[in-house]
Amino acid sequence: MANINQTILDAFRSRYACKGYDPEKKVSAQDFDTILEVAHLSPSSFGFEPWKILILEDPKIKEKLAPIAWGARNSLNGASHFVILLARKKIDTLNSSDYITHIMKDIQKLPDEIIATRRETFKNFQENDFDLLESDRAIFDWACKQTYIVLANMLTTAALLGIDSCPIEGFDRAAVNTLLATENIIDPDHFGVSVMVSFGYGNKPPHQKTRQPLSDVVIRK
Repeated sequence: MANINQTILDAFRSRYACKGYDPEKKVSAQDFDTILEVAHLSPSSFGFEPWKILILEDPKIKEKLAPIAWGARNSLNGASHFVILLARKKIDTLNSSDYITHIMKDIQKLPDEIIATRRETFKNFQENDFDLLESDRAIFDWACKQTYIVLANMLTTAALLGIDSCPIEGFDRAAVNTLLATENIIDPDHFGVSVMVSFGYGNKPPHQKTRQPLSDVVIRK
């Protein structure tokens, strides 16, 4: 157990936001499939999986993306794999939506009476507990929060595999959404961009990790 603990801590201590990749070094298919499967297995609120994972491979789309995604330029110019996490919009995440019904009925295989109870619980969660229905942005941001669970798990898995990565929020979200819709990659009524992430092998030494003391960020009562 001590070895497992040390392996985990070593991975987190060595992980960093990679700002430059070696374009000649590629992540193996096996390793990237593992990263994807971890994303696939990630938890979500109520188990509703309000996301899709876009693996961007087309160099022409990458070229169009670079001017509107300043935080992604180094990744687009050398990363082995470039991923955009998409979040579902209100049309899919509203408690009464066809998508939520599909998840409960076809994926979770719940009986009708349980679906009715679970839907009412989810409705109360959206309307009262988290005030998600106060605006379309509020419920979309909730879906985006779910994608960050996926993001974190992908980053951690990459680190454990010795793969460098970089989470990316440096982009014009409206412009990126427009680009992906124009290229017929997403349906803008159903999906919007949440966050990006790249994977590969860095071409320069990582910078020193800085963190506040643990005692400054942990509260024990």
